[in-house]
Amino acid sequence: MKELEDIVQRYQEVYQQGIKAALATVVHVEGSSYRRPGARMLITEKGELTGAISGGCLEGDALRKAQLAMMQDRPMLVTYDTMDEDDAKLGVGLGCNGIIHILLEPLYPRSYFNPLLLLQAVAGTREATVMVTLFDLQYRNAPQPGTCLLLSNHGLFEQCIADSDLLLAVKHDAQQALDGKHHALKNYHSGGQQLTALIAFQPPAVQLLVAGAGNDVMPLVKMAAILGWQTLVADGRPAYATASRFPEAGSVIAAKPHEVLSHFTVDAYTAVVLMTHNYNYDLAMLTTLLPQAVRYTGVLGPAKKLERMLSEMEATGIRITPEQRERIYGPAGLDLDAETADEIALSIISEIRAAMGNASAQPLRNKKTSIHSKSD
Repeated sequence: MKELEDIVQRYQEVYQQGIKAALATVVHVEGSSYRRPGARMLITEKGELTGAISGGCLEGDALRKAQLAMMQDRPMLVTYDTMDEDDAKLGVGLGCNGIIHILLEPLYPRSYFNPLLLLQAVAGTREATVMVTLFDLQYRNAPQPGTCLLLSNHGLFEQCIADSDLLLAVKHDAQQALDGKHHALKNYHSGGQQLTALIAFQPPAVQLLVAGAGNDVMPLVKMAAILGWQTLVADGRPAYATASRFPEAGSVIAAKPHEVLSHFTVDAYTAVVLMTHNYNYDLAMLTTLLPQAVRYTGVLGPAKKLERMLSEMEATGIRITPEQRERIYGPAGLDLDAETADEIALSIISEIRAAMGNASAQPLRNKKTSIHSKSD
């Protein structure tokens, strides 16, 4: 999400300066590639790049072709076959072994449909979105419709599909992707042309609540900021819970445990870490958060601490379901042999990311399937 927000922010700047720009989108991959479909990059007429569509091996050529698309004032579909001898040199740096299709779309500031101006409306919000990009894989020189629809839980933001039957089919598939929280690749027929649609699901940024404002929280907040997560730091000690101590946090509050929830709303992308080093504060926070269905709740400290907390909660009549217990991680973090505050922060951040992506967090060398899951 942060990469997309960086693209939107940079486009706002070039838009104000009157600089031409194009949006490059990885729309389809056959075989292996560094980035998955949905990866985007902003390219300006001056050669500036924001975002990435590969590990660096395709950007230079994509820049040249994007500048041509801007000159010709029309979208262009470019295919890189890193299994082909002529194109292999493009992927040799990464050992890529696949066919990568990239759509280059000139951005028109005053266009009826400008995807980045639409994304600007949802950037920084808690909105999950689906963006649909139409292209013709069979005939690369045919007109490429490009990005044509943006859907969120609040409805259709905008669309520019004239074919009513095509619009109905695309809206149905986009809604399914939004409900199912997944990417999809679909084929349609419209006006004698066979079109393929990348239906790209984009979740909001992770929302991280850190209970605790000690020095060991600082690297955790910094790492979360690098990832573009929206972070709230809460502590009962006003002298510790200050914005000057945590400049990277979205907000910092001095509050009692029962007051914290009034400052943010839990959603499907919320993670919490309890690290106040105050047993009673952490216990009160865990008790307050238990009914909220938080995706990840990490409890810093030994396993016996968490066992004691859960036992005391149950002794007061609180029933902890297996589903609730599954979402509580204690001791928080992956086993990285972490010792310093920085290492512990890395361990916790990694575990949160794995939990959010339903990933195993095992070494990739042990994975028997492809690194990235395939779109349906």
